[in-house]
Amino acid sequence: MPQVPQTFFDALAVRTWCGLALRALGRAREEIDAINVYPVADGDTGTNLYLTVESAVTAVEAVFTGHAAGSGPDATPSLADAARAMAHGALIGARGNSGTILAQLLRGMAQVLAEGESPRTDAEGLRLALRHAADSARRAVAHPVEGTVLSVASAAAAAAEGAEGDCGTVARAAHRGACTALAATPGQLAVLARAGVVDAGGRGLVAVLAALVETFTGEIPVSEGGGRASGGGSSLVGGPPVSEEPCADDGHGSGGPAFEVIYLLEAEDAAVDRLRRRLDGLGDSLVVVGGDGLWNVHVHVDDAGAAVEAGVEAGRPYRIRITHFGADDVHARGGERAPRERVQRAVVAVVPGEGLAGLYTEAGATTVLARPGEPPASGELVQAVRRAHAREVVLLPNDAELRHTAAAAAEQARAEGIRVALIPTRSAVQGIAALAVHEPDRRFDEDVVSMTSAAGATRYAEVAVAERQSWTMAGICQAGDVLGLIEGDVAVIGADVTATAETVLDRMLAAGGELVTLVLGDEAPEGVAERLEARVREAYLAVDTVVYHGGRQGALLLIGVE
Repeated sequence: MPQVPQTFFDALAVRTWCGLALRALGRAREEIDAINVYPVADGDTGTNLYLTVESAVTAVEAVFTGHAAGSGPDATPSLADAARAMAHGALIGARGNSGTILAQLLRGMAQVLAEGESPRTDAEGLRLALRHAADSARRAVAHPVEGTVLSVASAAAAAAEGAEGDCGTVARAAHRGACTALAATPGQLAVLARAGVVDAGGRGLVAVLAALVETFTGEIPVSEGGGRASGGGSSLVGGPPVSEEPCADDGHGSGGPAFEVIYLLEAEDAAVDRLRRRLDGLGDSLVVVGGDGLWNVHVHVDDAGAAVEAGVEAGRPYRIRITHFGADDVHARGGERAPRERVQRAVVAVVPGEGLAGLYTEAGATTVLARPGEPPASGELVQAVRRAHAREVVLLPNDAELRHTAAAAAEQARAEGIRVALIPTRSAVQGIAALAVHEPDRRFDEDVVSMTSAAGATRYAEVAVAERQSWTMAGICQAGDVLGLIEGDVAVIGADVTATAETVLDRMLAAGGELVTLVLGDEAPEGVAERLEARVREAYLAVDTVVYHGGRQGALLLIGVE
């Protein structure tokens, strides 16, 4: 809760709102994920909204940090600076259909807030911002559907337009209008009525607007049903009991597209207009948001390659994310396909590069690709567990930072009747060790214990390049320094990749070992693997070495010692 409620909408109010919205979505994330049935019942709307706002928060904080380094009148960012940072951060970090629409809502608000470069705006400016946000989001969706977040945004803007008073009064009116519209969504969209839930994206927007109220009043609003709109909000989830029958066609066609494709795109406006027409003919759930040369593209298609190629023709696509909807997802969307027979056991693993994805897949694992700077959301892990189509699943996060995300995914999968064991692997090399002893024919508990033991017996390290100056356990590093991290902590700071890798390897083998695993990234210098293999042969008798190529994995080199 902010120490002092904001009277006007200025840069500090933008910062406070973003932080409170992130907190509110964090509290409501699991609930929103659980009621996510439209346009795809993939259980990740709350997570996607959270990650979108998290990116906005990071961008706003960067602006404040940059200005704080100065002095005088420029020590605090302007409203325009903060609003533009919020919009840009949301745009580049938008996840899923819901996150993409939220990014456009924030961009629409920012366009009004940044007008005239005024240091602050009043209630009238907030009313105009909410209206422009709702209208621009609706224009960004190729085929707007009522009963979704678009309806909730429009109702919030309409309620705000009729409110007289300060920013707090306008925010309260917008929130009340959104709550009323959210409660009406099951009556507008049949798939929601059958599932007995309100729209997940709209539920997320209610949480964001509750944070806006808190920003200007210092109080968290209570919904008409008595629940906190920014918290549990169970009173907003009502309607008829859940139907046991598959949903009828919701405009997706029989079965629905097989892939979700998202990418950032650098392109001119005219090229984006052509892209919209092209993608609209390829699939559905098309949302294209952004402007000024940078766009976020979201679409559901059967031909993911064609969707990416369309982006290449329009400009330069990057941060491309392709998610396959499993058979269960298609069934939930109203498809006719019968789900295939479940296997008894499967392994789902997060991997940092295409090369390791191929290695894990050859070993029988279902993989989730984690590109540098783009960790997977819990919804993506749940999708992978469903895609594995097994009664029992062993989940390997392969990253210490993914522990909570993986735990949330495991809980959701268990709620769906899947037996899931989470092995807390902190590196892909630990996952390789676990996968090497995996035996699907033995008892589940025994298999999990064996895999956990193998992972725990594998020490891990990586060699990477520092992106900025920083304090580390090994001293101060500068941008461009080569870092050797052992068990997640910086142990060596050097200037040469191969020399640093040798030092790291020597320290790891000082405690003994039988097998060294090297995973080379695309940016690793030529000859580093040969040099390290030779080092092991010369200095460590009876220690074997195996080398894999990880592709674009972020780190130059991953090292494992068993």
